[in-house]
Amino acid sequence: MNYLTASVIVMAVVTYIPRALPIVAFRGKIKSKYVKSFLHYIPYAVLGAMTFPSILFSTASVYSALAGFIAAMIMSYFEKSLLKVAIGAVTVVYLVEQLIF
Repeated sequence: MNYLTASVIVMAVVTYIPRALPIVAFRGKIKSKYVKSFLHYIPYAVLGAMTFPSILFSTASVYSALAGFIAAMIMSYFEKSLLKVAIGAVTVVYLVEQLIF
């Protein structure tokens, strides 16, 4: 068996385990409010953990990225639309980049 085939098989097994484990572990209906709440927030936590580092290193300066992030958070707190939040964050990043460089 060559290296490529072995690598594909190992990766298939490794990625299958997290998918099959919940099916094996939770055969019946989940009744615990704590477990339901925990499982409900996992996608948001994973999305945040994957997105936040990319936000900080997406521009030439961490400061401009942080300013855009803060602007987006403030606008989203006040329930602005997604388009307005995105345009506002990009505008703040652009202005801060112009001031820094």
